[in-house]
Amino acid sequence: MIKSLSKIQPIFINFSSTSSDFVFAQSLNFFIVVYHRRRESFEVFCDIHYIALHILPGSFKPFVTMERFLRLGNLGGGLGMGGTTAPADSNQVDTSETVYISSLALLKMLKHGRAGVPMEVMGLMLGEFVDEYTINVVDVFAMPQSGTGVSVEAVDPVFQAKMLDMLKQTGRPEMVVGWYHSHPGFGCWLSGVDINTQQSFEALSDRAVAVVVDPIQSVKGKVVIDAFRTINPQTIALNQEPRQTTSNIGHLQKPSIQALIHGLNRHYYSIPIAYRTHDLEQKMLLNLNKQSWMESLQLENFTSHCQHNEESVSQMLKLSRLYKKSLEDEENMTDEQKAIKNVGKQDPKRHLDETINKMLSDNIVQNLASMMDTASFQ
Repeated sequence: MIKSLSKIQPIFINFSSTSSDFVFAQSLNFFIVVYHRRRESFEVFCDIHYIALHILPGSFKPFVTMERFLRLGNLGGGLGMGGTTAPADSNQVDTSETVYISSLALLKMLKHGRAGVPMEVMGLMLGEFVDEYTINVVDVFAMPQSGTGVSVEAVDPVFQAKMLDMLKQTGRPEMVVGWYHSHPGFGCWLSGVDINTQQSFEALSDRAVAVVVDPIQSVKGKVVIDAFRTINPQTIALNQEPRQTTSNIGHLQKPSIQALIHGLNRHYYSIPIAYRTHDLEQKMLLNLNKQSWMESLQLENFTSHCQHNEESVSQMLKLSRLYKKSLEDEENMTDEQKAIKNVGKQDPKRHLDETINKMLSDNIVQNLASMMDTASFQ
């Protein structure tokens, strides 16, 4: 809704009474003033819902006074002409606000999501609202919930209160800044139940964030994750202007077709996600799954090693029979049949080579490590 005429740029259209023109309002921020030359009068049209005005000769209504215009547009209160005061501006879709997720929180979310496959899991995010454009997520914790393949139910407030009290005792005084849940294998978007859950969080805090992570599609070096916040339907109905931003830091995730179908940019919008790691965190993460040369010389339990050898020998015997049978069948095949003989089937020759190589390498490492240990600790 337009609040004051000082922010409105009028457009004046002047044409003769014998002409026929089609005027299309392409903005929500101006009104149209049509001047009729023969009658020397004005017509004022307020663009509320992209109104298309078809102006015909001799079809002008009586002159629209400014008082009536303000009354029709519900603008009188803002200009002191009676009525209620104009509604205050509220924060709208903001493409500059960024959610910074710590490495600890990201690892916990992925580990929790992987453990719950194929069901959805959810939890709460702890952090702080630094300023109007920054949300820090430092830690997360899992929540007990009844999940299905497409949605998760509401949060248990008793468990949440107890968990926050225990975290404060361990030096984690941060507040709840939102919640996360997993979509195993079907992308990042919000279902109808997820939107209702997010609205319940936004009732407590307007800046609460819903993070969706996909543990199935996430691979090493690329995490499929996105953050969302719902769009207030009253904002769309009142045609309020969004908050102006000039920042070009960060980027939004490219929306998928499935997310657009489920209401992205209509019922909720996406927020950029960034990861802040200092030098010590980067060194710690690089050494998390780092292997050293000493691991190759570790001795395996001799009992389990003998069992693996027996299984490998039996597997080799089975594959040898299949390979012999395939050689006999090739004698009666044409070249075209030989080219497609292993399509959709197990290639016994390739599997036999892999089994032999693995068995030889395991036995060489086991014998070498046992000899080195015997010579070193005799």
